[in-house]
Amino acid sequence: MFERLYTFLNFIFYLFLCSLLLTSSVSLPLERIERVQEYTHRIEYDFLSWVADASWIKLQQAALGSPHYIETSQRKEIVLDYFQLMEKVLFAEWELDQIYSDPNISDPELESVELRERLKALYAEQRDLAPFAESVLEAQVSVILTEASLTSGGQPLPQPLYHISPLPTALIISPRETIVQEKNIMLLADFPVDQRNALEENITKNLDYSALVVPVGGVGIYPTMGMRSTNLPWTVDTVAHEWAHNYLTWHPLGWNYDTSPELRTMNETTASIVGGEIADILLARFYPEFLAAERSPFSLLSLNEPSLGLEDAPFDYRAEMHETRLRADELLAEGKIDEAEAYMEERRKFMWENGYPIRKLNQAYFAFYGAYADVPGGAAGTDPVGPAVRALREQSDSLADFVHTIMTLSSFEELEALVGEK
Repeated sequence: MFERLYTFLNFIFYLFLCSLLLTSSVSLPLERIERVQEYTHRIEYDFLSWVADASWIKLQQAALGSPHYIETSQRKEIVLDYFQLMEKVLFAEWELDQIYSDPNISDPELESVELRERLKALYAEQRDLAPFAESVLEAQVSVILTEASLTSGGQPLPQPLYHISPLPTALIISPRETIVQEKNIMLLADFPVDQRNALEENITKNLDYSALVVPVGGVGIYPTMGMRSTNLPWTVDTVAHEWAHNYLTWHPLGWNYDTSPELRTMNETTASIVGGEIADILLARFYPEFLAAERSPFSLLSLNEPSLGLEDAPFDYRAEMHETRLRADELLAEGKIDEAEAYMEERRKFMWENGYPIRKLNQAYFAFYGAYADVPGGAAGTDPVGPAVRALREQSDSLADFVHTIMTLSSFEELEALVGEK
């Protein structure tokens, strides 16, 4: 009873604090924000409505005390059933899309009647099962966080609450003359690809920015947002990753997230390390058969490193992307912006020819993906921040020691000094 009450009160308290962040300031000067948001204000994501809906679901779960009344033997079955159901949903949606895309079908609405009814039933089944599956995973993540000593007062704070839904897309803004994320604006989840491309081109043409609309795997609001996925290991990793962002929010590293590109990379790399290590422990404990599985939203495609899944292809994507970032940085440092952009387009075509479809490769691409530096190489280039964060983790006695050390930092210079001392 005490545990249920603690969870309920913790949720109310943390939801109140997070609501204050939804109206927090942004990093660009006001006049520059307004120029960019002239293009986006009608297509920006409504986080307040999403938080209200997700919070109501979580409040109901907390009041009922799920999953505490679910038999231990049933918890794993509920989670696996949910991911199997998600696979059916996503496949049915794909089938529906094919019917409406087929030029040989004159009346797709009539042709898809039976499929749409089946999909409607799957949605209803998913709505019934999702709260229980989410509750089980939340409780399991909480157990591992507690054992890893990532707690406040003996309990994870906040509780690792998450909710799966279609996620917003993110408009990333970078100067053309250098690679740095100056703005991240969340847009509608169903923003069409053709409109994404038009938005990017308009911003580049009229405001002289590099722009890119990217998918995201999770958002660290509260409850955290998770992407619909059929991949259990990736989902667990993402839940722990987004929880880490919320944990850091109330410490110097987290509240300085937008202060500089270096601090953003420190935040993202720390969250990635936490997500990976917590997921490894959780999978070994509760789902050992999934421990060696690939971690990507879907069976073949990875969010950060898209691939067509070509087998036995003699192509090292991370090495090639690392080389691309290094050369692009060199050209931009020499003031050769047009040449750098032409080079990145050539490399995008090269990636496509080798099985890696990237819609657009530009400064904004590297500004976004380069911040996830928990693994050497790739889009981060020679950025020293990721290696320094990884070095601190290697020098730390435990994951908790690493997190409790880095969360107190408010500059990259402090991290450099700390790593140099160890």
